[in-house]
Amino acid sequence: MELIESWIGTLDSFIWGPPLLILLLGCHVFLTFYLRFIQRYVFLGIKLSIKNDSGAEGDISQFGALAIALAATIGTGNIIGVGTAIVCGGPGAVFWCWLCGIFGIATKYAEGVLAIKYRIVDKDGMIRGGPMYAIERGMKCKWLAIIFAVFTLLACCGIGSMTQSNAVAETIEKTFSAPMWATGAAEALLILLVVIGGLKSISKVCGALVPSMAFLYVLGCFIIIGRNASTVLPALRLIVTEAFSTKAVGGGFLGVAMMTAIRYGVARGLFSNESGLGSAPLIAASAKTTNCVRQALISSTGTFWDTVCICALTGISLVSTALQLNPAPDFSAFSASELAFNAFERIPYAGKYILSVCLSIFAYTTILGWFCYGRQAIHYLGDKRMFHFFRAAYIPLVFLGAVVSLPTVWNISDIANGLMVIPNAICLLGLCHVVKSETAKYLWTGRIDDPDPDCVRVNQEGKTFDPDQLDD
Repeated sequence: MELIESWIGTLDSFIWGPPLLILLLGCHVFLTFYLRFIQRYVFLGIKLSIKNDSGAEGDISQFGALAIALAATIGTGNIIGVGTAIVCGGPGAVFWCWLCGIFGIATKYAEGVLAIKYRIVDKDGMIRGGPMYAIERGMKCKWLAIIFAVFTLLACCGIGSMTQSNAVAETIEKTFSAPMWATGAAEALLILLVVIGGLKSISKVCGALVPSMAFLYVLGCFIIIGRNASTVLPALRLIVTEAFSTKAVGGGFLGVAMMTAIRYGVARGLFSNESGLGSAPLIAASAKTTNCVRQALISSTGTFWDTVCICALTGISLVSTALQLNPAPDFSAFSASELAFNAFERIPYAGKYILSVCLSIFAYTTILGWFCYGRQAIHYLGDKRMFHFFRAAYIPLVFLGAVVSLPTVWNISDIANGLMVIPNAICLLGLCHVVKSETAKYLWTGRIDDPDPDCVRVNQEGKTFDPDQLDD
């Protein structure tokens, strides 16, 4: 068993090594310039996200789709993940994490365009979409689409459920001394009560929890930054200078510090916002929207909120707190969770409780978000009976995750997550001309509100389809 775990760990390190990071970051940079720096429309996307697209077809609102996507991305990665980047890559990793988010907006936008462009109405009248439909219908490559769906399903069962519930159980035990099994049972029950209501129920819960918890967490970060006022500018200076440091590390070659900062900053940024994984478009496809560009702009704001805002605030809070404790701290001597708890203890009385509640709610909504991803994957791979089996199995996994040690499960899930990137990146690069064409048609010509008559009324065979003609 130890040998198997060692092999899995080695494979995980290989999958998330330089080739995959280069592929993802390369997609980010290429799409940014190919789409004429689409990031400049991010505030238009924010404006559209709070408006109803009247008369549009879809299963959930535009904001509901964004809320579910944010629920799956805003989580422990934004807090513990940033801490891990600082511990392993130094303060400079925060800069590269932030920069990765800036460029990742373009990739998230492109994913959204393809998700809406190639979505279908399924046999049950529900709208389906995501990279597998874009790969099958746009690239005519069904086997690659099936591979993506399988990897999505594997990832959601591990990193989407078990590892998240384990993080909640550990946090609650540390803060409130509650048994991990009791937390796991409560989590499983709360997840069941929501997912049994379907996609609309999940979108309502995520729409209520995600903004409120994000506001509470951001407020906490601002309080920390305010209390660390004397070290905020030194922290910013350290983040920027260490991002481009040419010093050697441990007697190694010059520039090793900079390469280490890039590696961990980019890796954590990509892991945090999921731009390029192809997960967010699985839900974006269900949104009520009149054309693909409109919803794609809304989807792209998820990366803005997740990485550009929340991860940046986290990084500044953690680094400035470390400088408060020691003017010349050795960040590698800390653990990621220690950095986070040290920072929130700067908030008198309630700091550790705010952190624990935010971590718990973020992880809970991530479980809900990844359930939706698995839901779309299972519907692509099978029929309605397979979905009922998936839902019945997902709930026990939430409980199981709270009571077992998960290093191997985490690595397997991480591998599946990384492998999702490969078919999705092939799809993005192969269909980038479609993204550009749709962008020119609706955005660059100022026709963002124009309806696309072919936006949804297509069945699985690619023929025009009227949902009102469905059999009972």
